[in-house]
Amino acid sequence: MLLRLTYLTVTNAFAALRLPPMGDRDKDVKILVLRHQITVLERQLGADIKVRFAPEDRAFLAALLTSLPRKVLRRLRLLVRPDTVLRRHRDLMERRHARTCRPKRVGRPPTLRSIRTLILRLVRENPSWGYRRVHGELTTLLACDFIEIITLNGQCQYILAVIEHATRRIRVLSTTAHPTANWVVQAIRNLVVDLDDAGCRAHFLLRDRDGQFPALIDEILAEAGIKTVLTGIRIPRMNSIMERWVQSCRRELLDRCLVWNEHHLRHALREYERLYNQHRAHQALDQAAPLRSVPDPIADPRRIINLNVRRRDQLGGVLYEYSHAA
Repeated sequence: MLLRLTYLTVTNAFAALRLPPMGDRDKDVKILVLRHQITVLERQLGADIKVRFAPEDRAFLAALLTSLPRKVLRRLRLLVRPDTVLRRHRDLMERRHARTCRPKRVGRPPTLRSIRTLILRLVRENPSWGYRRVHGELTTLLACDFIEIITLNGQCQYILAVIEHATRRIRVLSTTAHPTANWVVQAIRNLVVDLDDAGCRAHFLLRDRDGQFPALIDEILAEAGIKTVLTGIRIPRMNSIMERWVQSCRRELLDRCLVWNEHHLRHALREYERLYNQHRAHQALDQAAPLRSVPDPIADPRRIINLNVRRRDQLGGVLYEYSHAA
């Protein structure tokens, strides 16, 4: 708790620092970083040979280095590698998520009564359906959830995302520091329009009982023919597909980069949404992507011997995208 408080205090203080416009900004940041490293060394002069950074030193360097591109970071004479700074940031966030997301009890949670009632209703109204047909009907299902993240300027940001159970397509609706009822309602309205334009026929939307969801969104969804299904109290695994994406987003993106502010967060989420929907392979889809089918296997022996696989770096090397060049 003390480490997190120190981290947020230092990053909040650094948020008030106004650096000069682009041009001299990188130079000034490098000077600040090098000066601070000298201060750390002078403080430990005559002590142990191994350089030891205090938590406030790590937070200060992380806040400074996040504004520099990776090419500039590699040329700096740093006492600590940029990957180490990211690892410390990731470990801090993982400890925080572990405290807030620890399940209250172990074992498989019971099926929610509303979902059980829905399944029995489908079987009763359609006696000729087998379990495969019932399962197929239930895949016309959306799931949504909020993700909370703290940026380097100390601001708490909320992300609202929706995933389709059948295709695993993710839609990041929006981000904000103040998730008001009007903001949530507008995001849901935009979702209904987007689903209509994409020709997606969703019948249900699965969500938790978070107080940030106003009652008006259920009416908006009902008008579009989408029924809201609530999960059990404090049972996030009942919304497992959405929770699985949240974990993927944290592990592959949010825990691997230092998010500076809301604008930076939105840019990072747009890139991850595109990569997730168009390129990332999914086991549930037999290694296809939500918006891309499995490519044809390479049958020509000459192409197998001389593979030409290209890599595209996204978000400064945080995400990689591989493709076979024709």
